[in-house]
Amino acid sequence: MNALKKDLKRNYSLYLIFLPTVIFFVIFSYGPMVGLLMAFQNYKPQLGFFRSPFVGFKHFQDFFQSYYFWRLLKNTFLISFLDLLVGFPLPIIFALLLNEVRGKFFKKSIQTISYMPYFVSMVVVCSLVNQFCSQNGAITQLWSMITQNEPASLIAQPQFFRAIFVGSNVWQSLGYNSIIYIAALASVDQELYEAAVIDGANRWKQTLHVTLPGISSTIIILLILRCGQLLNVGYEKIILLYGPSTYETADVINSFVYRKGLQEFNYGYSAAVGLFNSVISFILLMTVNKISAKVSDTSLF
Repeated sequence: MNALKKDLKRNYSLYLIFLPTVIFFVIFSYGPMVGLLMAFQNYKPQLGFFRSPFVGFKHFQDFFQSYYFWRLLKNTFLISFLDLLVGFPLPIIFALLLNEVRGKFFKKSIQTISYMPYFVSMVVVCSLVNQFCSQNGAITQLWSMITQNEPASLIAQPQFFRAIFVGSNVWQSLGYNSIIYIAALASVDQELYEAAVIDGANRWKQTLHVTLPGISSTIIILLILRCGQLLNVGYEKIILLYGPSTYETADVINSFVYRKGLQEFNYGYSAAVGLFNSVISFILLMTVNKISAKVSDTSLF
């Protein structure tokens, strides 16, 4: 305690700077965790957190035994895995290709154009996707020409939803997600490239033996974080794109929580499903982090 008091006196200005961050997390991150009580209650807004009837694990049991459980779990993992499989390596490849561009103006132009979709409103992006994939949309017409079938709305067909979702995600976030890799590439020691050239390495071998090892720690850290978010599929986009006809392949845990909580007002049940989602995400994050620490000596903690 005395050591803490001395440190507070010595570094009071640093603690003052840090204080707003602490307040922010207490109010917006730790304070709302009181709401987890709803997962174990038949929550009624008029009764509040502490007077609503306690039901224990009833909501969890109902969810695990429901028809929706396996469908939601399968859809969430499949969409997240496809998004990870396609959306994670492409920004790395894009950054590597952009790093090879020598024309400064051309390079900056490509960067600016690739970043722009990320800053477009999600509502606008989903409106564009709905328009392009509707019965008379450009993508639907192109698909009809390729398959020689009558045009039919792609966005309303369950078998196409995952491809549309992942493809639009890649288009929207490719440039923005490459920023951190471009920054990491700038920190790679240029003398290593000079040594590789002396050893007779071409551009491909320089990429394999100098560039990728130089940014490997960045790639691993981002992969760990991405794996921890496997169950946190962006429900906002799914809600804006899906419909009853595509629930079979499009409905995920977060969109189910939205429907149960905000449309059906079943707050306790939706809180239980959300808590289950968070616990599994935490376990995934810890597991992947542990594996990474053993295999590559790189981890979050």
